[in-house]
Amino acid sequence: MSRQVVRSSKFRHVFGQPAKADQCYEDVRVSQTTWDSGFCAVNPKFVALICEASGGGAFLVLPLSKTGRVDKNVPMVCGHTAPVLDIAWCPHNDNVIASGSEDCTVMVWEIPDGGLVVPLREPVVTLEGHTKRVGIVAWHPTAQNVLLSAGCDNVILVWDVGTGAAVLTLGPDVHPDTIYSVDWSRDGGLICTSCRDKRVRILEPRKGTIVAEKDRPHEGTRPVHAVFVSEGKILTTGFSRMSERQVALWDTKHLEEPLSLQELDTSSGVLLPFFDPDTNIVYLCGKGDSSIRYFEITSEAPFLHYLSMFSSKESQRGMGYMPKRGLEVNKCEIARFYKLHERKCEPIAMTVPRKDAMSRMEEEMRKLQATVQELQKRLDRLEEAVQAK
Repeated sequence: MSRQVVRSSKFRHVFGQPAKADQCYEDVRVSQTTWDSGFCAVNPKFVALICEASGGGAFLVLPLSKTGRVDKNVPMVCGHTAPVLDIAWCPHNDNVIASGSEDCTVMVWEIPDGGLVVPLREPVVTLEGHTKRVGIVAWHPTAQNVLLSAGCDNVILVWDVGTGAAVLTLGPDVHPDTIYSVDWSRDGGLICTSCRDKRVRILEPRKGTIVAEKDRPHEGTRPVHAVFVSEGKILTTGFSRMSERQVALWDTKHLEEPLSLQELDTSSGVLLPFFDPDTNIVYLCGKGDSSIRYFEITSEAPFLHYLSMFSSKESQRGMGYMPKRGLEVNKCEIARFYKLHERKCEPIAMTVPRKDAMSRMEEEMRKLQATVQELQKRLDRLEEAVQAK
């Protein structure tokens, strides 16, 4: 009777491949703001990075092909009067990007094909409605011109960008404290939020009602982030009472106990989750970490399976995640991240090796093991000869 020791998975051998030096974006002054956003947004045309700027808030937009050293006088998007905290590309138009800032406004910009040739100071529309800084912006995944923003005034606003008006307001009666994260469901029918009051809420925005709510998904006091994953589940990242970082998977219909809860390490950086619905893989990128962990979500217990970890030497200040339509699928690429260093943005491709590549790797491993064994035998014979003399 054979016993299977290792769980079978198509993604067990996913590995991260950092780009070569000439494929990175060098000499970029990444923002020093202490805010738990990715500071980076990418799509198949452009990469946008929140940068340090004097006299207001600015972010850099570069065509993907414009790699190498970035000119210090490169034109930026600089219409905000205070630091930019979050940016998001529109999923329906690769030339449109939204930004939220400490100046309490949300601005929507149109980037010309080929990138900026002069600084962009005039947005397409300015959305004013928050009374404190805006830390989260998120486009609706299926409806055009619908944008969500969340501010430190504990208010979520859903905007009609075409008219510039707020069509929905979820006020402090829903979230009594700072909102840490907001995520749309895949069809845009629900939103999932995490709040400083230690509650995760699932809301139906059309009615403005709370569909489900979980108090203290993680016992720690540090920020919790929550995202929708497949089959009516949500995934949360947070901290235990002993400040250990945790990841948990929940069934939205039964939030009493988690389907899976795993402790990772004792680092202090907040884990930002990125979910890929095509492969059911979730990637966890920690602020200040030098690694990316990835897990596979399945429909059978234990539901959340650790796959592997990509590690590098330098820590990350932020992270951007490329949509699936921007990947090189002919190279077996299933995800791509844009890792922000202190002065650099580095693309990291997540790749699944082909079967023939795996066979070659296994053959190379066998040859190396045979070489090691042969060397060990020679060493043993030399030791015996020395002792005999």
